[in-house]
Amino acid sequence: MSFELPAPAKLNLILRILGRRPDGYHELQTLFQLLDFGDSLEFELLKDAEIGVDADNLDIPLQDNLIYRAARLLQQKSGCTKGAHIRLHKKLPQGGGIGGGSSDAATALLGLNHLWQCDLPLGELAELGRQLGADVPVFVRGRTAWAEGVGEKLTPVITEPRHYLVLIPNCTVSTAAVFGDPRLTRDSAAITLAHLREGQLDDSWLEQYSGNDCQALVEHLYPEIRAAREWLQQFARAQLTGTGACVFAAFESAAAANEALAELPANWHGFVAAGVQQSPTHSQLAKIASTI
Repeated sequence: MSFELPAPAKLNLILRILGRRPDGYHELQTLFQLLDFGDSLEFELLKDAEIGVDADNLDIPLQDNLIYRAARLLQQKSGCTKGAHIRLHKKLPQGGGIGGGSSDAATALLGLNHLWQCDLPLGELAELGRQLGADVPVFVRGRTAWAEGVGEKLTPVITEPRHYLVLIPNCTVSTAAVFGDPRLTRDSAAITLAHLREGQLDDSWLEQYSGNDCQALVEHLYPEIRAAREWLQQFARAQLTGTGACVFAAFESAAAANEALAELPANWHGFVAAGVQQSPTHSQLAKIASTI
């Protein structure tokens, strides 16, 4: 058996840091918007318990690779004695704040759960994902969502249809370094989903609270990120996603987003993607399951 699954990007339309917890993690509020663009993983079943990962020449030791770690965790949890060869096709940048590694790990859990016929429910897979990283559960559950805690308390929401232009500055940001910097704002007031109606997020609420508490610090540390956001700002309101390095702006149509992309200065990079409510990983898995 073999198949391929997408590993979509995400944006943080809101990112607020409420404080630091006793365990060293930060208490957050964030709005995860899933996109229809990202990496992809190919899965091939192996009869023995070996795990092989080909990762487009990424310079990461196998034991540290999140895809490999996800596979071993699932083997341990399920007792599965089968193995797999996984090929990662990489589009998303490392250290970009758009969830590349976390999404890859989640797709690995979802894909191997199907390949090995483990039949673990999403809740258990999400808990495994949380051991790999705070952003992994949202990709496992596969819904655009409001998140609290360290990002694991998820409330699915429906956002207005938008296309996003995402710029990729030529730098890599360390999430650990940003969250460990004493200059980071850590005292934002908590907000509530007061305007949520049947899962639909009110646009005026989003406009009021959109922003990123990491942005000022990250732009101070990386002037190229500030330059990218300021360039994008001429077309629409632009902001940082996650701890960066990517910045984004929302447009009402793909045509408008692509018109802005066409103006991108030489040697800059970016892409246009649509916001989606359900992960394309889940949609593709459902198609694969229906053919068996």
